[in-house]
Amino acid sequence: MSLSERDLRVIWHPYTQMQTAQPPIGIVRGEGTCVFDEDGKRYIDAVSSWWVNIHGHSHPYIAQKVAEQLLKLEHVIFAGFTHPGAVELAERLLAILPGNQKKAFYSDNGSTAIEVAIKMCLQYWHNKGEQRTKILAFKNAYHGDTFGAMSVSGRSAFTAAFDSLLFEVEFIDLPTDDNIENLKSQISDLKSQLACFIFEPLVQGSAGMIMYEARHLEALMAHCKGEGVLLIDDEVFTGFGRTGKPFACNHVQTQPDIMCFSKGLTGGTMAFGLTTCTQQIYDAFLSDDKMKTLFHGHSYTANPVACAASLASLDLFLDPATQQSIDRIVARHRAFAEKIKGHQRIANYRQTGTILALEWQTGGNTSYFSGLRDKLYHFFLDKGIILRPLGNIVYILPPYCITDAELDYIYSAIEEALDTI
Repeated sequence: MSLSERDLRVIWHPYTQMQTAQPPIGIVRGEGTCVFDEDGKRYIDAVSSWWVNIHGHSHPYIAQKVAEQLLKLEHVIFAGFTHPGAVELAERLLAILPGNQKKAFYSDNGSTAIEVAIKMCLQYWHNKGEQRTKILAFKNAYHGDTFGAMSVSGRSAFTAAFDSLLFEVEFIDLPTDDNIENLKSQISDLKSQLACFIFEPLVQGSAGMIMYEARHLEALMAHCKGEGVLLIDDEVFTGFGRTGKPFACNHVQTQPDIMCFSKGLTGGTMAFGLTTCTQQIYDAFLSDDKMKTLFHGHSYTANPVACAASLASLDLFLDPATQQSIDRIVARHRAFAEKIKGHQRIANYRQTGTILALEWQTGGNTSYFSGLRDKLYHFFLDKGIILRPLGNIVYILPPYCITDAELDYIYSAIEEALDTI
């Protein structure tokens, strides 16, 4: 019996209608940009396995550091105890983040990093004796699938079954030249009620790789700062080079109060989450009153093995060769987009850093449930490429180790799809 057949007997997959979905492909090995199925077929992982894998699969350096850590300490309770990896990772990461980030709080995935940030903001005002309970977020946002993260995400098919249970959020449009002053006015009108503004910086990933300009984000962030509204920068997707710079916030001047990380944090090796904050926020929880404690934690908080993977990934990320690879991918994407931008099947294309999104012309609106999605997905799988379209939007988000030859193969397959699908 194949791995795929065994899977169907016992597994429930995410974001999958199990009644109509094709059997899953059994992957048994990964190396560099590629993964290999149980029949030996090779697939180029052009979406970094849900955007987590930044250095390539089964990277020997990360594997070595993880193996070494497993023989030292696999886990220890993180309430009342600490360990070298957690301290070193916090020290090194804070050193490359905006200068106002002073404390690190560990969790275990992107959604929990967001939950921590939301709770920090809401309890910050509670501890200070102010009733600020509203949260500002962008329409079409996606911040995760736990209830707090869903609440600050746009209402959609992802949240439909739970909408009546989600807390109220003030949603605003993405900023443009035409609406920026109106958005500022909305924020000013609500400032006494707003606990925070949470945002995906520059790119709304799950919404269809929707992109907006750094200068507009800067204007909103600066205005929120001026009005005393805390800023949560969700770097779960954009962190660690995806936008061409180390972090998306490096494209703006105003510094966020809180930052959230996961995905590329461990280089895609394992689940991990991290939320950083300013000294000001941390200090609001210091008190002789134990009720001002941040009552949040996870069994695997600051897991030593995940810290080891993150430290190894950080070593690779800070190697100048990695930035050179990022710059190379950015330039290659830009050249490909220029080449195909006039194609009659391209309704729109957009790029931020290593993220290139191509919107297929469908004659209708962009939709996550576009029937074109399955045709494109299986076309690329047949070519040995993992590209997982968001409806009629195909995006390329490769590991930084991808070669020019692999990129050319992906670009060529996309051109063929444009001419035949």
